[in-house]
Amino acid sequence: MSYQNNIPQHVAIIMDGNGRWAKARNLNRVAGHKEGARRVEEIIKVAGKLGIKVLTLYTFSTENWSRPKNEISVLMRLLSSSLKKQLSNMQKNNIRFKVIGRGDPLPKYLLDQIRDAEEKTKQNTGLLLVMALNYGSRQEILDAVKNVIAAYNKKEIDQLNEASFSEYLYTAGIPDPDLLIRTSAEMRMSNFLLWQLSYTELYFLDKFWPDFKEEDLKKALDVYSKRRRRFGGVDAR
Repeated sequence: MSYQNNIPQHVAIIMDGNGRWAKARNLNRVAGHKEGARRVEEIIKVAGKLGIKVLTLYTFSTENWSRPKNEISVLMRLLSSSLKKQLSNMQKNNIRFKVIGRGDPLPKYLLDQIRDAEEKTKQNTGLLLVMALNYGSRQEILDAVKNVIAAYNKKEIDQLNEASFSEYLYTAGIPDPDLLIRTSAEMRMSNFLLWQLSYTELYFLDKFWPDFKEEDLKKALDVYSKRRRRFGGVDAR
């Protein structure tokens, strides 16, 4: 594979299909989420080894609150246990951890864990692991607009540009994704990083997230490496 010569700095993943994976095996949805969590652990390790600088995982959207309360409760506990387990690994492997999204109404025990993990890993210089949790891109943009209005007066507003506006997004300081991967054969963005994905290369595959393995990530990187990114310009070759 040729991906070694053109590794994307930032890979974002919409991890879709846990519930359908479980249903296909006559299991409950919780089993799908647990298996999906195992894939997360594996892909984090692989991403670091491959030299990816930023890995953003769409973990829980603002729309996911419409799911059954019992499933949400299990998901929050699963996230908590996974974070507790991964903290030592992040420290050991020089991984910096960051969560983007709104804190409310996430449970306090989870918010406390998140803040603790962010604080303990903030000096790490390896892979930046970004978890999009209680995240919605439209809400992010709306929050950014409100903060811009509060920060700028009428005379200054003409100075606002794309770069300065980006500093008001949850992802301030993080480069835009080079590659977006979405599992489960769905071909939509689902309110994920709408501003940041403007020139991102998209890769969709017909496989549920719990079946996504190291070789799938490498294949996605190989496809990316063969694309020509022109950012609205013309091909120089």
